[in-house]
Amino acid sequence: MTVSRTICLGFLAVITVGTILLMMPFSTSSGTWNDPIVALFTSTSAVCVTGLSVVDPGTYFSFWGELFILLLVQIGGLGYMTTTTFLILLIGRKFDLRQKVAIQQALDRPGMSGSAQIIRSIIATTMIFEITGIFLLLPAFVPDFGWNQGLWLSIFHSVNSWNNAGFSLFKDNLIGYQSSVLIVFTITGLIIFGGIGYQVILETYIWLRDRILQKQEKLLVFSLDFKVATSTTVLLLVLGTIAFFFVELRNPQTFGNLNFSDKLLVAWFQSVTPRTAGFNTIDIGKMTNAGLFITIALMFIGASPGGTGGGIKTTTFRVLTSCTQSILQGKEEVILYERKVALSLILKAVGVLIGSVTTVIISTTLIAFTDPKFEFIQILFEVMSAFATVGLSTGITGSVSTAAKLILIVTMYIGRVGVLLLMAAVLGDPRPTRIHYPEENLLVG
Repeated sequence: MTVSRTICLGFLAVITVGTILLMMPFSTSSGTWNDPIVALFTSTSAVCVTGLSVVDPGTYFSFWGELFILLLVQIGGLGYMTTTTFLILLIGRKFDLRQKVAIQQALDRPGMSGSAQIIRSIIATTMIFEITGIFLLLPAFVPDFGWNQGLWLSIFHSVNSWNNAGFSLFKDNLIGYQSSVLIVFTITGLIIFGGIGYQVILETYIWLRDRILQKQEKLLVFSLDFKVATSTTVLLLVLGTIAFFFVELRNPQTFGNLNFSDKLLVAWFQSVTPRTAGFNTIDIGKMTNAGLFITIALMFIGASPGGTGGGIKTTTFRVLTSCTQSILQGKEEVILYERKVALSLILKAVGVLIGSVTTVIISTTLIAFTDPKFEFIQILFEVMSAFATVGLSTGITGSVSTAAKLILIVTMYIGRVGVLLLMAAVLGDPRPTRIHYPEENLLVG
């Protein structure tokens, strides 16, 4: 039982428990036993913080069903190993070297020191942001639904936003609040901070603390992770907003009939949500093909390592683009912010890219075979949304065949645990070798 297998089986165990709970009669609003496929799909989508759903969660599930979805999203967002380690710390036990290695792999950290402190920081950060989101959403929901329902809606959407899951209790998701500045910026703020990674948030906190306390001699030097994650995130958000604004500007079914300020709000939201969140303030199925393809590209890149989002990650994207830049400039090293990128990281980035593309191609091909009635762009969009754990849909999720639903379930699982981690679980940990082969040139490109 290797560490990678422990993590993968841990997620499967949580999905199984969630499926059983969501099948129970008290989890559905009708009071009858739930369809096993619906329960399995919803549980997988929640644990993998995706947000895709074959039913309307707000009407199909009872309060208990919605609560189970919320808990599964929280566990999935924190990660199996983070949640397990936190429970171990709560009961006062110390964890061994094996668990430290598991935390290192699960959080993609360079070292194993300070694992307990990192877990406590992650839990504290999660609670602070989610509670802040709840208080910010209350003024929007309470006047419309009263205190009880308004509080529950605030809790549900705050937790889903921070964990980059797209479950909503409204039939039209957040389309009814597309003009609400409070809703748009609260939800997008939670999505961005939830997906940018705990390391970035921690470094920002330390930097602000030192500035406030005027510790000039101890000012933090930002890590390469921080610089790459923040700069890439800002760049993608700005370019995404501009692209969506102009691509959908004349589409009367999305942006066309809105005033200028609302168009900017919707374009901004649409730029943020493909970063693995899944909420929407427009009808995704009525977007232009150009808008859908831009969304697919943003979903594929995804969020940053250490966060609650999916995709190939912003750091992987930057390493790959920097490799291309180095080749074009005739360099033999990949440089990011005056730092040389290790060959092992480049190989890992290439592995993530190839594994991700292969998964998307296979899943898209299989669903195109089982459900030929849907357009290719719709199938590709659905598969990419599942793999990148986004949750956006053109509206075909509930209409696909049972076989396609099972394919999407597997795709969501692969996207959440990670292609390389899953391969390590299946094939076993790689063994070091002392064999070195002669080098030879090969025609490429």
